[in-house]
Amino acid sequence: MVASDIVASDLIAGGKDFYDVVIVGGGHNGLVAAAYLSGAGLSTLVLEQQDHTGGAAVSERVFPGVDARLSRYSYLVSLLPDKIVADLGLSLDLRSRPVASYTPIRRNGRDLGLMVERSEGAITRSSFAAVTGSDREYDEWRRFYGEVASLAATLAPTLLEPLLPASELRSRVDPALWSALTERPLGELIESRFSDDTVRGVVATDAVIGTFAGLHDESLIQNRCFLYHLIGNGTGEWRVPVGGMGAVTDALANAARRAGAALVTNAEVLSVDADGNNGTVTWLGGDGERTADCSYILANVAPAVLARLRGQSSPERPEGSQLKINLLLNRLPRLRSGDDPARAFAGTFHIDEDYSQLQTAYDEAAAGVLPAVPPAEVYCHSLTDPSILGPELRASGHHTLTVFGVHFPARLFAADNDTTRAESVRRVLAGLESYLAEPLEPCIARDANGDLCLEAKTPLDIEASVGMPGGHIFHTNLQWPWLPTPSSGGPGTSGSSSRPGTSGRPGSSGASGGPGASGDEIWGVETDVANLLICGSGARRGGAVSGIPGHNAAQSILTRNR
Repeated sequence: MVASDIVASDLIAGGKDFYDVVIVGGGHNGLVAAAYLSGAGLSTLVLEQQDHTGGAAVSERVFPGVDARLSRYSYLVSLLPDKIVADLGLSLDLRSRPVASYTPIRRNGRDLGLMVERSEGAITRSSFAAVTGSDREYDEWRRFYGEVASLAATLAPTLLEPLLPASELRSRVDPALWSALTERPLGELIESRFSDDTVRGVVATDAVIGTFAGLHDESLIQNRCFLYHLIGNGTGEWRVPVGGMGAVTDALANAARRAGAALVTNAEVLSVDADGNNGTVTWLGGDGERTADCSYILANVAPAVLARLRGQSSPERPEGSQLKINLLLNRLPRLRSGDDPARAFAGTFHIDEDYSQLQTAYDEAAAGVLPAVPPAEVYCHSLTDPSILGPELRASGHHTLTVFGVHFPARLFAADNDTTRAESVRRVLAGLESYLAEPLEPCIARDANGDLCLEAKTPLDIEASVGMPGGHIFHTNLQWPWLPTPSSGGPGTSGSSSRPGTSGRPGSSGASGGPGASGDEIWGVETDVANLLICGSGARRGGAVSGIPGHNAAQSILTRNR
């Protein structure tokens, strides 16, 4: 990344200029949109408040004097379509992890581990049998995920197309699974298919990563989160980006530059205005206040931020629900189960995420108290991609660990963020240590100042550092990636048709009759004004590092101008 691609005074002669498109926010989705639009010949300006592009998908040296570039906020890649990578000519190496997940378990005085290989085989089957006492759970596991894989293969290609009606998608897939996943709380499906508490929990975790909900929540936000975690590229596999998440956004920024987009950093957008035909964006840079006129404005910011920039009352404030802890270890710790830590930490390492533990933690947090035994999961990037460590760290056996604590809503930190953060970290790491055969702290490296290489981010910290309101990593609650069918009556096919901050109906063109007037295809990026589009995680098919909203916002503009 470069500190500042373009100085505003060099870009805008006399204080004003005109662009076909101005993109507010230089995170990964804004860069995807810029690359597509500039590549199609549209003059495109990207404005980023921070001194670098990338948003939350960055790699940074977190610890003073330590040559380790950690993926600080987002870690893995699943939803980024291979088509976008190919279209934009991105130079990326996304590596598969040899292990999908490992769950340490303590039962009847024994320490065990549920090992799920990425390509499941005899080790996975024997692990299920050792934990559950029979082959039944594993056989059901294979049936269940086989059905989900079929659904994913059908849904994934539609994410880069205009939205399809729910009724059409339902006709393409197993209707029983569709109903179970989109019309009733996910907890019912999990409980009907599995009996073991740990197995149920491993399945359920995909429903609560970044989403604060119980598994029987009638809103079905947990169902939507579960779906998004399993449909990436039709496989649902979560891969490790070589070089860290910053390698992804660096590649996107390079693609946007090659296509001719102007990227301006250190640019704090003050206001946006769009009337359906014309737009104006005003920002503050190092050389003062600047303004650019344009035909289209793309908002790569949360809907709550967009409302503020428009001078409107904000939609309901989103609330993030995670604790993120970054660690650098001298070496991987030994496990009480006796399993090889290089295998156990090679995938997603689950901590206290039994089904009952997930529900208890949610109930406690919903009641306003920190979970006594907080569920969490751990990722070791350096086992799959040691390139993020300097040569000396690699040679001495150092490793990174990133811990994602579940059910830590922002409300818990409102009164005293610092004290609550410290106690939350203590509880999460105590949970990890309970499955170790040795204390954790001696395994944690120290930085140049002699401090532990440990960094924690609460939802409030994430909001302060990268501007996500409430620290919500998806900008707002995820929505179904299809058009509702109002007549069907089911929660998965009817209900709200837009994200907070949009018009109330996707594809609304406003009264201007300008670009995007009635009759255009619906991409799930529309607002109440035809030439103002959402290209970030707040779009209908937003959330996670995917580039899908950026692609779809760009395609919405390009199809209108054909």
